Amino acid sequence: MKKVPYLIVVDMQKDFVDGALGSPQAQAMVPAAVEKIRDFKGKIIFTRDTHHEDYLSTQEGKYLPVPHCIKGTEGWEIIPELRVFSEGERARIVNKPSFGSTVLSALLTEEREEIESLELIGLCTDICVVSNALLIKAALPELPLRVDSRCCAGVTPEKHEAALETMRSCQIEVL
Repeated sequence: MKKVPYLIVVDMQKDFVDGALGSPQAQAMVPAAVEKIRDFKGKIIFTRDTHHEDYLSTQEGKYLPVPHCIKGTEGWEIIPELRVFSEGERARIVNKPSFGSTVLSALLTEEREEIESLELIGLCTDICVVSNALLIKAALPELPLRVDSRCCAGVTPEKHEAALETMRSCQIEVL
């Protein structure tokens, strides 16, 4: 079996780019993400933050009382610039109800024999990207794991940098 690189595209959804929780930094990194995904040779997994109408009554909703990524809404969808890549034969989508996805780390663990390396990009660096990176690192500690900082954005530039530093401290390569 030939091993291939995997790219994990974290939560590149409308609500995180230019919707309810969007930011200028998120909008600015979209062209780099498009280029990275377009040129990537390997398998791609998109995560999709997925909440429901009861979001405000959840623990996350109490701490962040901004409804976002409600399943079936426009804000929940992968942004149009990336949607074509998420629908291709080498891609799949993992819906996740929390910051880090145990389903994603379990899926990668099942497929570890065919994974050459893993790279993460997406939003938000300081919440979902770092959460998934650490779950993956814990599940697959010997697998090369990278995060491309050009293709990530945090809630603020300072939190983005802090998350990158945390990942470096945990032996995740930051490009």
